[in-house]
This record gives sequence, C-alpha cells and structure tokens, in this order.
Amino acid sequence: MPVSDANSINSTFLTQVTAVVMENVSDERFGVSELAGKMHMSRSNLLRRIRQATRQSASQFIREIRLKQGMELLGGAGYTVSEVAHQVGFSSTSYFIKCFREYYGYPPGEVGKRAGKEELPSAEIPARRRINRWLLVTLAAAMIIALGITIYWTARSVSPTPIEKSIAVLPFKNDSSDSANVYLINGLMESTLNHLQQIKDLRVVSRTSAEKYRHTTLSIPEMADELQVYYVVEGSGQKVGNRILLNIQLIDAQHDSHLWARQYEREITDIFQLQQEIAKDIAKEVQAIVTWEEQKRIEQIPTTDLAAYDLFLQATELMRQGGRTNLEAAIVLLGKAIARDDEFALAYAVTAIAYYYLDAFQQERQYGDSIGTYADKSVLYGPSSAECLFAKGLYYVNQKAYESAIPYLEKALEYKPNSPLIIHFLSDFYNWYVPNTAKYLEYALQGVRLDPAAHDSATASMNYLHLSNALVQTGFIDESLQYIEQSIAYNPHNPYASWLKAVVVYAKYRESAKAEKLLLAEFAKDSTQLHILQELGKLYFHTGDDKAAFRYYERFFQLRDVQQLDLFHTVDLDMAILWSKQGNREKSKYHFARFKTFADNDQSIYRHMHLALYDAYQGNASSMIDHLRLFSKEDNYQYWILLFKDDIMVARFKDNPTFKAVFDVIETKFWNKNRQIRKTLEEKGLL
Repeated sequence: MPVSDANSINSTFLTQVTAVVMENVSDERFGVSELAGKMHMSRSNLLRRIRQATRQSASQFIREIRLKQGMELLGGAGYTVSEVAHQVGFSSTSYFIKCFREYYGYPPGEVGKRAGKEELPSAEIPARRRINRWLLVTLAAAMIIALGITIYWTARSVSPTPIEKSIAVLPFKNDSSDSANVYLINGLMESTLNHLQQIKDLRVVSRTSAEKYRHTTLSIPEMADELQVYYVVEGSGQKVGNRILLNIQLIDAQHDSHLWARQYEREITDIFQLQQEIAKDIAKEVQAIVTWEEQKRIEQIPTTDLAAYDLFLQATELMRQGGRTNLEAAIVLLGKAIARDDEFALAYAVTAIAYYYLDAFQQERQYGDSIGTYADKSVLYGPSSAECLFAKGLYYVNQKAYESAIPYLEKALEYKPNSPLIIHFLSDFYNWYVPNTAKYLEYALQGVRLDPAAHDSATASMNYLHLSNALVQTGFIDESLQYIEQSIAYNPHNPYASWLKAVVVYAKYRESAKAEKLLLAEFAKDSTQLHILQELGKLYFHTGDDKAAFRYYERFFQLRDVQQLDLFHTVDLDMAILWSKQGNREKSKYHFARFKTFADNDQSIYRHMHLALYDAYQGNASSMIDHLRLFSKEDNYQYWILLFKDDIMVARFKDNPTFKAVFDVIETKFWNKNRQIRKTLEEKGLL
C-alpha cells in the first residue's frame, strides 16, 4: 500500500477514535475496553491499530486526549484545575497535575501565565531545537530533514513516553516433552525474578502478576500495557541429561521489538551461576545501575547441595499456595533440606516465615521459640539476605516487640526493594502493629505498583482493598472510594471489601442508613463474619438501637472466643454499657476491666486515645481530656480518630471548652499531615 494511502487510513482511524474518546472524556471509567466496544473492535485489534498509528499504547493515547482537552479548558473557560481534572476524566486532581506536568513540562496552574506562548510537550522542545541546528548546515540537508519530520509527525503527533526501567519476567516455558522438567524451568524463572528484585534501579513486577500470563493469548504490548512495564523477559528451556539449555529474550514492549535473544547452555551443577548470569545480562541491557552491594548479594549461592535446593523449591511452591496444610508440609520439606545442608540460610529463613504464618492472629501462639531459633540461624548464615532479615523481623513481631522488628524489616526491603512480600507486610505492619498512616499508605501504593495485574482476581482485590484502607485512614476519602470499587470489581465476593466500602461510604456521607444497607447485605451472605458482626453492633449501638446492638455483639463474642482471636477490643466498651443498661453489673464490670487491661498494655500510638475513650465511657471528663492532650502529641494517626467526638458516649462533653480546644489541635494536626503526605507522595510519583 502506498505510504500516502496508509497515512490516510491511519488518520481517519485516529480521528474516529479521538471522537469517541471526546464523547466520553468526562467519564473516568472510560478506558481501553470501553473504547474497543464503542469502536466495535476486539481489544487486541484496537491496541495493535493504535500502536501502529501512534507508537503509543491505547491507554497513553486516551490519556493524551484528556490532557489536550484539559489544556484547552484551562486556556479560556475560567475553570479551576480541580474542575478541569474532573471534566476530562481524572478522579484525582493530584494525578491530573502529575500527568499534565509530565506531558507539558509545567503544572496546569501555570497555563494562564503562559498564554500566547507555543504549547508543546516538554519532551518535544529539545528535538526541535536539534532540528533548528541542523537547518543551518545546508539547504539540501534542510529539505531532507523537513521531509522526514513531515512523515514522522504524521505518524506520531505526541512526545515519546519517558523510558522507565520497569520489567516483567513472564513464566518460562518447558521445551521438553518431559513434564518433570517444568519444576526446574519454573525455578529458573523464579531465581531470575529474585535476582532482579534486588536492584533498586529497576521496578520489577511481582511473580503473581506475571503468572497471570502463563497461558495468555495477549500480545507482548498488550501484556505490558496491563502490567505498566517497558520491558518484558520471555524464557524457555529444557534439561537434557545433566545439561540445561535455556533461551531468553528481552523485549522492548513499548515498540514490540526484541532487544536481544540469547541461548545459555550449562551443566546442572552450574545452575546458580546461570541464574546470576541471566539477571546480570538483563540488567546490563536495560542500563540498570547495579551497585557493588547489590551485585555481591546477587552472587551469593544459597547452597552447594542441589538436592537440598530442590527440596527448598518444592517447599516454597507449597507456601505460595497458602493454607495451614501446605505450610506444615513445606516445613517438613525444609527440614529435610536443612538436614542435607545445616548452613542453608534461606531454608532456615523460610522455615521461620512458615511458622510465623501458622501463628498469625492466634490468641495462643505456639511457635514463638521455633520462629526465633530458625530466624537466628538464618541471620547467622545469611546476614545480608533480605529473607533472613525479614524472618528475624517476623520473630520480633510474633513476640510483640514491634520497635525491635522495624530495623530488620526496613533493612530487608533495602536489600530487596522490589519484594512484594516484604512491602505488603510492611504495609500491614504500619497499619496494625506500629500504626503510621503515612508509611501504611506509601507501602500500599508501592504494593499496587509491583503487583498491578495479580494472577487471580482475589489477590488483585486484596491489593486494592489495602490501598483503599490506607487512603481512607489518611483522609483521602474520594480516592479510597475509587479503589474500593476496583477491589469489589475484581472480586465481588470479597467480604472485607464490602465491609470497607460501608465504612468509607459512612466517612464520605455520614449517613448510617447507607452503611447499614451495605453491611446487612454482606451479613446475609455469611452470618459468621466477625468484622461484619462487630460493625453492625457498633452501628446499632451508636444509633440507639440497643436490642439490635446486643444481638450482634453477643454473637460476635461467642465466635471470637471459639476462634481464639485477639482483635476488635473497643467492642468491650459498648458491651459494658449494654450490660449495665440491663442491670447486670457483674458482666458490665467484666467488659470494662477487659478493655482497660488492653488499653493499659497498648504499645501503639493509640494508647492514650483508648484510655480517653475508657474515661469517657466512665464519665470522667477531666481524665479523658488529660489523655487526649497526651495523644495530641502523636503523629500519623488514622482518620477515624476525628470521629471520636461523635461517639454516643463522648457527645455529652462536646460543649466543654477545654475538650473542644484539645480536639481542635488533634483535627488540625491531622489535616496538616494529610496535605504533607499528599505533597510527599506526589513528589515520589506515587499519588
């Protein structure tokens, strides 16, 4: 087909696509799938056509149309930046500002100041300056360049996306007819991923996200678009006798072009050297900076006993599948590996991790000594291993020595900055054990970046659940509601997502009826969910329906005791009041004492808030205010603290001038921190 005809077809196609996007530009949910439907095309065909015509992904093309429309609105209609952001389909003003700055080179707030100046994406300006220098050479050269520019800008009217060192390692394929080799090939993929995860200069997508594409029919650009990566690694191999034959390809996914393809052939005894060589070759090709310390850690050999290593791989596969039975089976296999190599640091570490998760959330913990023993051995033989440091941190968490855990957990992430396991744990750690809303949100955002397309919808749903929870805790209510909807979209049966949605909806609208409807719908699915039971009890208690509150709370306590779980302590206070209203002083006193014991021993930043709540329920205003004053010195506390004054047992003190003054300090400090967190995360490109 003549070039002019091809350009004409592409131009017509892009005009049609642009028109459809513009018709839906204010709909934040309008994306690639919706565009494909409107164009009556398959998603894959749409992606191919847009990339062919623009050298962009479809999502980039849609975002650019939104940004150009945003520029037009900012240039003459008198709208605020926030108003424009929502009119062009950005639910988050901060994300609109970030994208706008990346595309145009300055924030949207400066558009009015630059009126009358040429509006070009910043990435284009250097290119045109280079062209102007070439125009000074000769007239003939100018004509050639002008022709080249005309063809180039006809095909691509946008600036190139900045190259990020982001990479996904797809599941390796077994080239042999022998299915027994699958295990080995999977192990090579896992080790390649693990080595790359230690390089801070890379963003490496998690194994769970990459696993999703083991049997996919999607093209490389389509997968990369979903995973939000620039590079993709493909591999296949087989074991022939005592030799391993492995084929590796590194692909520039944005342009669907192979950067290199290499064949590695090694003796099975050289498996660890092979793993290191592959990772180093990939890092070198994408120009990732590998520090001396990172290289040293990558070159560490886990064991000299290949049979022990094989047992280790079997155990870790079981642990990825989850469940107590698999954890227990994994511990047996790891024990056999350690019996073969009693200095196998990684095996000690993973054993400690397995024992930790067997003990997690249990009232009576059984494995503290085992966790400690295996964690100590792991650090002894692997002091610079992220997994070993992580295991030691878990031991301290198990022992509730949370401050002692922090340096080990943070150092583990420093050694393996792309580890989804460590990042997700730190997110939970700063939510539950050492509450810090800023760190909780930062790690939750990092977790979603590393795991953007989890292997199964349940995992993706939980990732977005964590992010939504972190956002609402730091006061980003609208953003939280957006992500909890995504969590439910991935898994409508996620009971925790439905629970959190009810809570976020209440935070946004302060209407108990909306929350009640959502909670009852979830309760109808399963009446044994502790988190739903306590939330319903709390809702009815604070709306004055004592009979309903008592019914749900009583069921909650029955199940919590049977399951021997240690959570939702504030329920004791409400139950103490309910028993008191029924004239049962003994049971009321029991629940008050139970909560007081918890509050007195609370090691978190919320200790004085819990004691203030206890005093409020006891009617002791003076002591309550003293504890609130002490709490006001804390930092990074949750949004829910602001609802303290709305508690039915606290409301009677709201008009107390001293109470109001102290609580104003708490509220002001929270919202100042909210603004600071937003600024910090925007600077890091996380929000």
